[in-house]
Amino acid sequence: MKYGTKSHAKKVLATLDTIYPEADCALEFGSTLELLVATILSAQCTDVRVNIVTQTLFQKYRTAADFAAVSQEELENDIRSTGFYRNKAKNIRACCKILAEKYAGEVPADMEILTSLPGVGRKTANCVLENGYGISEGITVDTHVLRLSARIGLSNAHTPEKVEADLMKIVPKEKWGRISHQLIFLGRNICVARRPKCEICPVIECRYGNKIRSGEEKC
Repeated sequence: MKYGTKSHAKKVLATLDTIYPEADCALEFGSTLELLVATILSAQCTDVRVNIVTQTLFQKYRTAADFAAVSQEELENDIRSTGFYRNKAKNIRACCKILAEKYAGEVPADMEILTSLPGVGRKTANCVLENGYGISEGITVDTHVLRLSARIGLSNAHTPEKVEADLMKIVPKEKWGRISHQLIFLGRNICVARRPKCEICPVIECRYGNKIRSGEEKC
């Protein structure tokens, strides 16, 4: 089938709205700073694990200045179970140092500024803007969204940046924030990486119709 058509995206969106109407950010946070830190921690780590770690982390460090002042070793120990903890601790400390010194400890609601911060790419910036400020400047593309976009025919690109650009062309802007959460839910529950449950996936019907049920097609 042809990838990335608006008509196909419309079918997929309608199905996702039916099965995940209330899909929202799974990270637990009480401020945009907490959301920023949690999103940095979520790289190559489950949201469940991040939420466990941040329960105590956000009680210990309440401001950007707190994160900036802690030693590298101590912060590494605090976030060790999220994986890649050395690089994450380095980025969080450097990022929060800039926030404390240049932005009064606040997280700017600006894509260009956010992506200039250590450890913050478009995925993290999109997540913070959408879930922290309700600003849709792009679509958050994590590993689930990257994988599912190809499997269900939304994009055949291979990088997050190109997948995001493809999705922005075929998904109405008012749905940019929600589609990420919906695809993440689908990727965790049904369209898993190694053994996708195509036989129970309602979204696969948008791509193959009834062929999937007869075993003629699969992801």
